Amino acid sequence: MSQWRDRESLRATHGKTQARDTEQDQGSQGQPRGLTRIPRSSQTPESSMKPAGGRLLLLLLLLAAVLTGTRAAPVPRPTRLPPDAKDCHIARFKSLSPQEREAFLKATDAIEKWLLNKDVRCSSRLFPKAWDLKLLQVHERPKALEAELHLTLQVLENVTDSALYPILEQPLHTLRHIHSQLQACIQPEPAAEPRPPSHRLSRWLHRLREAQEKETPGCLEISVTSNLFRMLLRDLPCVARGDQCA
Repeated sequence: MSQWRDRESLRATHGKTQARDTEQDQGSQGQPRGLTRIPRSSQTPESSMKPAGGRLLLLLLLLAAVLTGTRAAPVPRPTRLPPDAKDCHIARFKSLSPQEREAFLKATDAIEKWLLNKDVRCSSRLFPKAWDLKLLQVHERPKALEAELHLTLQVLENVTDSALYPILEQPLHTLRHIHSQLQACIQPEPAAEPRPPSHRLSRWLHRLREAQEKETPGCLEISVTSNLFRMLLRDLPCVARGDQCA
């Protein structure tokens, strides 16, 4: 619809321009024959010298302004980046491609069917509803997401059913790539003034480490599978947006 309107307005404008040109042509034909334009060659030397002198003065003023601006402009300094910041490309993961989402959806469905056949039952949830990276400070969020990804990779890479290997191949490749990019974005704490993690982050990280020791493989598979899309569609975009995620 907008393209049709643009075309109609363009046609209307073109029609008005043609009508205006026609009126001007008719007006010029109706002028008396006695009125003729004075040719440029009939101008006096004095009148032709004045514009040339004005142009020369204007050219000199413009040249002086350019030279003055060039001298006054400060020399730009190279931007200093933190270590490994040039290799941090986590911002590209604000959203997954449709192909990546489809691959993760197929993998999740296949794992859930496999777990139903195993009749796995768990009494606790590894990732509670209160798990929200927005509650953490901006510099803490990559650490929490890195811990999620690390556990997810560790669990999915150890799936014992060989029938799931072809389905998990592409999702695991994507998760490894995201994990490597995330590790490049996590800057080491300065040794002189290290910032201690918040109580919430410390509790979450301890929860993940403890789960690897106490939970059964089946419960870990259920936890990371049910948390997979929340991690990819909420936590990952939040870290990718940085301080804009609030």
